[in-house]
Amino acid sequence: MTEPSIFFHEVNERQGLFHRRAFLLGGVAGLGLTALGARLAHLQLLETRRYEQLAVSNQFNFKLVPPPRGLILDRNGVILASNRPNFRLLVAHDGDLSPKATLKTLAQFVPLDADRQARLARDISRSPRRTPVSVMEDMSWEQFSAINIRAPELPGVTADMGEVRVYPHGGTFAHVIGYVAKVNKEDLRPAGPNADPILLHPGFRIGRQGVEEAFDLDLRGKPGAQKVQVDANGREVHHDPDGDIPAIPGKEIQLTLDVDVQNRALEVFGEESGGAVMIDCRTGDILCMLSAPSFDANRFVRGLQGAEYRALANYERKPLLDKCLSGTYPPGSTFKTMTAMAALTAGVDPEGRVFCGGGLGFGGRYFRCHKPGGHGSQNMRDALKNSCDVYFYTVAARIGPDRIAKVAEQFGFGQTFDIGIPGQKKGIVPSTEWVRKHRPKDPKWHPGESLSYGIGQGMLTVNALQLAVMTARLANGKKALNPRLIRSVGGRELPSGAEAPDLPFDPEHIAYVRAGMAAVTEAGGTGYRASQLGLGDVLMAGKTGTAQVFSYKAGMARGKGGAWRLRDHGLFVAFAPIDEPRYALSVIVQHGMGGSTAAAPRAREIMRVALLKDPEIRARIEKPLPMPEMVPDEGLNEVPEAPTVIEPPLAATRAAGVPPRGAGGPA
Repeated sequence: MTEPSIFFHEVNERQGLFHRRAFLLGGVAGLGLTALGARLAHLQLLETRRYEQLAVSNQFNFKLVPPPRGLILDRNGVILASNRPNFRLLVAHDGDLSPKATLKTLAQFVPLDADRQARLARDISRSPRRTPVSVMEDMSWEQFSAINIRAPELPGVTADMGEVRVYPHGGTFAHVIGYVAKVNKEDLRPAGPNADPILLHPGFRIGRQGVEEAFDLDLRGKPGAQKVQVDANGREVHHDPDGDIPAIPGKEIQLTLDVDVQNRALEVFGEESGGAVMIDCRTGDILCMLSAPSFDANRFVRGLQGAEYRALANYERKPLLDKCLSGTYPPGSTFKTMTAMAALTAGVDPEGRVFCGGGLGFGGRYFRCHKPGGHGSQNMRDALKNSCDVYFYTVAARIGPDRIAKVAEQFGFGQTFDIGIPGQKKGIVPSTEWVRKHRPKDPKWHPGESLSYGIGQGMLTVNALQLAVMTARLANGKKALNPRLIRSVGGRELPSGAEAPDLPFDPEHIAYVRAGMAAVTEAGGTGYRASQLGLGDVLMAGKTGTAQVFSYKAGMARGKGGAWRLRDHGLFVAFAPIDEPRYALSVIVQHGMGGSTAAAPRAREIMRVALLKDPEIRARIEKPLPMPEMVPDEGLNEVPEAPTVIEPPLAATRAAGVPPRGAGGPA
């Protein structure tokens, strides 16, 4: 038997292969261990702070804190819009949360009817995970406590304290300031200031209307955060105040309005519908801009029910409409000041006379004057004082519509003003060019239309702010004042309305029209009785106006006996004092039936408040009158010799039942 032979070269080859494989695997293992060690060293040495922060973030979270909204003040620092504490109930959508069951449980502690529960359940289901949805605002302390005690049994439910917007004066400034409301998905736009989804937080509000909307970004501020400790499910268990990030409040906005003047305007309007605007004749500052009737802006902050909103929207006196900016009306006889200015500018002699016999025949029609018997012979001053329609019919037909339109536009009609808030309507200042553009079916200006134009009727429409600007420019006499509503934003003063160009009119013409307005409030003028201020030598000049809004047919009831919507508007514009004008005012009483009876008395009361608050005017009113001079009488030092007794006639004493002396009567 032969023994196997050993080949050493094969052994060496196998050992070499083994060694190579061993070295290769060892190298791979070594590289893996080296990489693992390097990674561990990188994580433990270089990334320590990062992972410490991640670990802390699992333990702590930051809860968004909406910033306090900026205050809105009047010219004297009185708060018109502020914030107050608010107990609110929030429900966050979580994986194991049943919105319907949760709301049904909450309905045992707070008032939630079935319809509201269904609406809230939809909102909670559609909201992002763990994003709170506001269920109720302004909870009472009892409701807040009852839910907080049961917080461990109510996952996803939070009762906390936030802030809510409040308007201390209710509806007095509702149209000017506007209100705030919750942010909805329609407000979130891909680009612009409302692009951040963080606005969907229930503590955020955005402005609607007025100053709140126009200066929303300035009033918002910047949000902060609260550092809170959370459990494994993300629920808050502890608050760490040292880690809080403070919120930055919104900017403070100061208006030029005066709370006392505005409140008095709302008071004197009562249930009437209309608007009042007062402007400082020296600076252009708006002291009053009231639209009546108004609404309580606080109700909109909480959220109106459908029935409540429909009641406001459908009321015929339109409380939601801003009648100072958005409402346009024919100015009536208040516009005769513009017709007079246009006539003077065109070279019409103001002392030339026109006879008024109660109407004027023109183009086959009879244009009546408001006084059936007529005013007799009238010059321009008399016509302004008596508001004679026939005089202004004649003048308007003579100078034409384009001259009237040019003057009206230079006094502020047919334009909008940069007062900081939206909603203004230009109205219509018609001219031959305007007719060609806007009346293509009948592009020709008919001569008879000039007559209506001259007395503020026809196609002409204006708003209360434009009427006040016109009056302020007339009263100033030099500057084409621009109205200013926003006094400062965040402490930064805005330009004054007095920074305006000069009026392109002869000062003597303006003085003549102002004298005519002064005559309106003198004895015999159309506004005399209703415009007496009762403030000594401080007097008011003005112009009454009645604007017809409906063509009455024979047999129809006109006046207060007719339907409210068919009655004429009452208007009044004024400035005071006459000798040194400080304040200009326009008042429109919608369907008020007469400027002298409806608008002028209200203008008088509003003007009195502004004048009495002015220190210089008040000092002038309270200045004592000089004592009359004593005329010496030489006979005062003489003593009569005996008193003189004058006996009444005998017949008179008997008729009165008094017996004469010595006739047996009592002594």
